[in-house]
Amino acid sequence: MLKFSSLKCLPVLAVAAMLAACAGLQKPASYDYTAFRSAKPKSILVLPPLNETADVNATNGMLSQMTMPLAESGYYVMPVAEVAETFRQNGVTMAAEMQATSPKKLHEIFGADAALYTKVTQYGSVYQVVDANTVVAASAKLVSLDNGDVLWEGRASANGKELGNVDFGSGSIVGMLVQAAVKQVAHSLSDESQKVAGLTSEKLLSAGQPNGLLYGPHSPKYGSD
Repeated sequence: MLKFSSLKCLPVLAVAAMLAACAGLQKPASYDYTAFRSAKPKSILVLPPLNETADVNATNGMLSQMTMPLAESGYYVMPVAEVAETFRQNGVTMAAEMQATSPKKLHEIFGADAALYTKVTQYGSVYQVVDANTVVAASAKLVSLDNGDVLWEGRASANGKELGNVDFGSGSIVGMLVQAAVKQVAHSLSDESQKVAGLTSEKLLSAGQPNGLLYGPHSPKYGSD
């Protein structure tokens, strides 16, 4: 049994525990935008993402969704189709080869201020025993083509449940397993991964988010961040 003096200490211990918990939930350090603000990029060359997944559609699926959030953030984005054709005419067809091209060479060819290097680390339907979900995760860095400096880095992920998927409901374990398998096939047939890639791109490349890209010169919010 606790003594009275021990009971008096409980509120103090509770406060100490709360303070310790709050310390663990501190906000991450703010990103250092010194190089970004100094470079003031106006145009961005989006290089095809490296595919670190087993899904062969990851590179094109992600690439097709990346122009919109960058343009809406106030940047001129080099036309993806023209960029791909220019690389092809120079005998470069693989994403890894394109990303291995030196910043100086990219600047000479395309004239952009910066290039966006992206990696897709997860793409497609994930089977989770009693459920199935589509997940797309990616990381990116913006590099100055003038001097090769990294101006910004970030990562983001999204899943199919954020699209407002239909809930198949609950039931027996066997029923849930069957429903999970059906959902996984449905996700593949509907190419849900590309839609989720759109959400991932918005989270990753839309300006105005904590530690995200700064607004570009074509945005009315340019300089406000």
